Amino acid sequence: SFSLRAMASSTNTKKPPPEDQAQSAARVLRRFRIVFNAVKNHFRAVERATGVPGAQLWALSVIQAQPGVGTGGVARAMDIHQSTASNLLRGLVEAGLVETSRDGEDKRAVQLRVTAKGRKALSRAPRPFTGILPEALMQLDAQTLARLDRDLAEVIRQLGPEARGKNVPIGDKQS
Repeated sequence: SFSLRAMASSTNTKKPPPEDQAQSAARVLRRFRIVFNAVKNHFRAVERATGVPGAQLWALSVIQAQPGVGTGGVARAMDIHQSTASNLLRGLVEAGLVETSRDGEDKRAVQLRVTAKGRKALSRAPRPFTGILPEALMQLDAQTLARLDRDLAEVIRQLGPEARGKNVPIGDKQS
């Protein structure tokens, strides 16, 4: 069985954490689980309602809001790597939810548009399209958001280099 107390004492060679620190760590871990489960449940509901995975639906909503947007624009709007956006978009095109064209001045650039089938999927989807976590974060005041950013950066630092994710855009060079 997983024990935060045992884990904390095995990673801290000086001395085991006090009982209240172990209880605080367990409480924070439960809060992470609540957040992860809420996100997972929202995206399951999205997929049940639309047949489209949550991340793809978010991309679809970006394209609907910005007809003619390209892969790079979708990547920026979702704060993901361009190759990740490309993979999401490939699935949307294959499912007939998005169509591509090369109508602009630069014939190499692909413009994306939502099809009727894509609009129908969006009309059935629970909101918010971006998912509930980005929406919840946007509701936080600037001070709380800055504190959470700093605190999560420290958690990531404690997890070590393998947790930092080379391809995860964070927006600053310190993270």
